[in-house]
Amino acid sequence: MTTTQDPILQVNRLSKHFGGLAAVDGVDFALYPGEILSLIGPNGAGKTTVFNCITGIYRPTSGDILFRGKSLVGEAPHQIIKRGIARTFQITRLFRGMTVLENVVIAQHLHVPCSLWDAFFGLNRAAREARRREEAMEQLAFVGLADKADVRAENLSLGEQKRLELAVALTTRPTLLLLDEPAAGLNPSETQQLDQLIAKVRESGITVFLIEHDMRMVMGISDRIVVLNYGRKLAEGKPDEISRNPEVIEAYLGRMEIA
Repeated sequence: MTTTQDPILQVNRLSKHFGGLAAVDGVDFALYPGEILSLIGPNGAGKTTVFNCITGIYRPTSGDILFRGKSLVGEAPHQIIKRGIARTFQITRLFRGMTVLENVVIAQHLHVPCSLWDAFFGLNRAAREARRREEAMEQLAFVGLADKADVRAENLSLGEQKRLELAVALTTRPTLLLLDEPAAGLNPSETQQLDQLIAKVRESGITVFLIEHDMRMVMGISDRIVVLNYGRKLAEGKPDEISRNPEVIEAYLGRMEIA
């Protein structure tokens, strides 16, 4: 992975305090276009706090976050989505009583409104809705759920729900996708399918930033890895470098075998 180009995301001296607790403390790293970067560390290391600062859920106590060279600090989550950053969560956030297709279509209504030109001079409402459904089906086909379009989300397996949440995120047309523990709760077969899907997302031109505890998945799919421990950056490097780093092994990997 070459890093001669400018970063798509630059995190500079990022800190987030909750009262007297520093959940994130002076963290620096960069993410480059077309890359898969993984953020790992023990529970409580500050990983999700970093994601929450990037996506506008938390405002950093100090430091800056640059997306395509412009600061994200102070912007609301919906503004950040419009900038081209989408996110999934460790616990899926779906409309469980709605169908798979309805979940993607409603995400289009929430995040990709029609233009004034379409509203007044272009397609009529029925035609716009037909186009939205067609685009939603394309997203479902991309994640392998086209045959489940009419199934209620609550009746999907956990692996299918994770893929549906990914389709919902992709409908916002991101250039950067943040995945928060996408393999949590999945069996080995579902994890392998997810691994292939993340690679497919990257191949489509979307940069991927990943939090994950499944080390086999992380080591197999990542271009680089950033390791946090107690809110601070412990290490950064390629998977083989991280797997051999004594401080990382002591803090996180332990005696885990990494194939």
